[in-house]
Amino acid sequence: MALKPAQVLIVVVAAVVLLFVSLNWSLLGTPIAVSFGFAHLTLPLGFVLLGFTLLLVAVLLAVLLRAQLKLLATHRRHSAELRSQRELAENAESSRLTELRQYLQQELAALREEQRGSEQRLREEIVNTGNALSASVGEIDERLERHFPQVPARQP
Repeated sequence: MALKPAQVLIVVVAAVVLLFVSLNWSLLGTPIAVSFGFAHLTLPLGFVLLGFTLLLVAVLLAVLLRAQLKLLATHRRHSAELRSQRELAENAESSRLTELRQYLQQELAALREEQRGSEQRLREEIVNTGNALSASVGEIDERLERHFPQVPARQP
């Protein structure tokens, strides 16, 4: 796993601080006079540096926490917007599908009606053709009867 640049920087700074503390260990335990403006105290130098370091870490953690909370709030807002946009898209798609279904049902109904009309016309044509055929057969029958008044006997 490769180290990120920020991780390398933290390791380098920690190494420098540890080197500084080890080189000046005898001075860190030496008491010094410290003025806080409202009070004067005599404290070891290491304790003062540790206190400032802890204060700095607390401030940095507070800033980091605030940034994380802002990111979390932004993420939640974006998630809510994305969810609402997704719902809008689904509703739009649903309405398009409903419109398509209605259109197809109308077209299918029109095709069925057209098919019924075609079937009715076909039936009428068949009836007319049957009538014309019957009339033709009847006419041929009459002509045959005029030419041959009696049916010829069958020959064995």
